[in-house]
Amino acid sequence: MPPEPETAAENFARTGRDAVTYARQVSRTAKARYERRRSENAELAKQFGKGRLAGEETAPTPSALRDSAKRFRASTGLPVPALPSAADLVPLRPEPVAKRPRVGDDDEDFSQSRIMIRGE
Repeated sequence: MPPEPETAAENFARTGRDAVTYARQVSRTAKARYERRRSENAELAKQFGKGRLAGEETAPTPSALRDSAKRFRASTGLPVPALPSAADLVPLRPEPVAKRPRVGDDDEDFSQSRIMIRGE
């Protein structure tokens, strides 16, 4: 016996169930993506706090790209915090300290000489 045709009410109910199922799937995907990005941002914040952001690279993001991102956040209604300039965010590398030349080789105990130089 062939299956009975679906009535309009049954079709409407099935469409509603399918829409709810789809919405739940989209919601789960969005939540998973949000949590992944949140954990990535937390890790970047830790690296920034330790002064190890972006490995050894210390070049700031180009100003055109920063301005574009700021305009995007403002146009979509996202908060645009006032951030310090790139020069303030990227620490300057200290200059290497030159070692003092030895005064003479007549010292019998070289460790004392090293201790005194480090202590200054």
